[in-house]
Amino acid sequence: MFISQAWAQSGGQPQGGGVESMLLIVLMFGVLYFLMIRPQMKRAKEHKAMIEALQKGDEVISGGGILGRVSKLNENYVTLEVAQGVEMTLQRSAIQVVLPKGTIKNIA
Repeated sequence: MFISQAWAQSGGQPQGGGVESMLLIVLMFGVLYFLMIRPQMKRAKEHKAMIEALQKGDEVISGGGILGRVSKLNENYVTLEVAQGVEMTLQRSAIQVVLPKGTIKNIA
């Protein structure tokens, strides 16, 4: 009762509608795609190609940091010789890095 009602006026400028907010969302998704999603997909593709190219005798490092030479290959598993007469079976996806030949010299 004591306060009179105030009616807001636009001041002659049109208010921003859905076009600007939609453009902002599309722009944010584009930045997210190029900075996060695309590089991650590229790394996954490279890792998959490396796993498929494994051969017997390759020297590798697993995700847990185990160094070894590939002694047996299976469709889903890799057997690594980590020391002379000591072998471990790991999943193929656990292999992180393929080392150059001759890097591991202790395994005969």
